[in-house]
Amino acid sequence: MQELLEKIDKSLLPRHVAIIMDGNGRWAKEKGYDRLYGHFHGVESVRNIVEGCAELGIEYLTLYAFSTENWDRPEYEVFGLMELLVNTIRKEVPVLNKNNIKLHVIGDMQMLPEYALMELQEALDETHLNTGLNLVMALSYSSRWELVNAVKNIAFDVQAGKIDPSSITQDTLQGYLTTSAFPDPELMIRTSGEYRISNFLLYQLAYAELYFTNTRWPDFRKDHLYEAIIDFQSRERRFGKISEQLHHEHAAH
Repeated sequence: MQELLEKIDKSLLPRHVAIIMDGNGRWAKEKGYDRLYGHFHGVESVRNIVEGCAELGIEYLTLYAFSTENWDRPEYEVFGLMELLVNTIRKEVPVLNKNNIKLHVIGDMQMLPEYALMELQEALDETHLNTGLNLVMALSYSSRWELVNAVKNIAFDVQAGKIDPSSITQDTLQGYLTTSAFPDPELMIRTSGEYRISNFLLYQLAYAELYFTNTRWPDFRKDHLYEAIIDFQSRERRFGKISEQLHHEHAAH
């Protein structure tokens, strides 16, 4: 692990890492347990990766914890996930505060049960003065829901005369997204061998480097995170330009 850590260039860290934490259910099934057992063990990975990002000095970490599509899963699993979520957040708040980590939530909060909302709000209030890692939980989130919501709110503001339609730019839209306070992710990691974005930050991931690993989420640890960051640092981020332009711009600085 130390060897991997030494390969990371601290001056070229992604400011924002986003992770689709996939494979809890399959991990549990392979071990002969039900899916909730996998979710339960996935919490340990969350703890480990949050710590890893905080130690490296990464500013933002967004975790896709629960999508709007997850509501369609069997009732016992949804209920179990909510219980796990609430209990984990309740237990982790002192640790977040100790490590100066600020919690944020994005998603359709109206769909969460009342007790979960209360616990979440408490955790947000208790960590809001922290200035270290910003931990963004995507809960009951889907990117299409977010975009439809943004368009609706822009339309209301046009109707109310607050916005002139001809002045709408990319920045206008960005300001209506649930992530408006955060920079776009530069690195998106998905575990468990799936090669999809699954309705996660579709607009925000426009220029992100995508990293896929076969490791199931409950097995994902700091060394896997380091591998993803080393891979990220080996890629040339061009934003639609060509290599020569970048090298020329770099030389000019």
